[in-house]
Amino acid sequence: MQFLWQAHLSFILLGFVLLGSLRVTRRWRPWLLPALAIVSFIPLNELPLAAYVRSFTDDLAITTLVLLGWASLLRLGVVESLKPSAHLQLLLLFGLLAVVLYPATMGLTYVDPYRWGFNPRPMIVCIGLAALALLWLRNGLAVWMLALGTLAFALRLKASENYWDYLIDPLLVGYCLVAGTLLCIKAVWQRLRRNSSVAASSI
Repeated sequence: MQFLWQAHLSFILLGFVLLGSLRVTRRWRPWLLPALAIVSFIPLNELPLAAYVRSFTDDLAITTLVLLGWASLLRLGVVESLKPSAHLQLLLLFGLLAVVLYPATMGLTYVDPYRWGFNPRPMIVCIGLAALALLWLRNGLAVWMLALGTLAFALRLKASENYWDYLIDPLLVGYCLVAGTLLCIKAVWQRLRRNSSVAASSI
């Protein structure tokens, strides 16, 4: 039960981001967070409800929790939406991490990058350089995600001893895939519209 705090936090943030996206919750959106916090502790067969949700999501990466926290603040109107360039940088960064890690976990390569996470000094250097580059690009959200993920690993705030588990998880990868696909579709659609408008004006 030592690390069950993360299950409660994941339950609260996931629930708020999903329910906060609905128009019907706009008026009482600020009350969702405390309500979900209470619901997460409701016992069911001697386990809190958050523990059952954890069985489906596992322990989320710290970067995912930071992203969910930012999305929650966005729903509350505390922060502004990401600029398209910053959003693209975030998707590329974690998409690249997924490309490095997940093919090996599916047995597609002989290299096992997951082992790097048990002695992650070179990885931490690379992530630090990436954070500096993102700081220069003024991408605050991505910097906070990397910085807090690394800090959490240094403090061993999760049950895992592997650095990868603090940086990336399937939920974050799924978000990158869906958001990246939507961005590509939007870019193609805008280009088709521009081409059609140019062709129409030349007639």
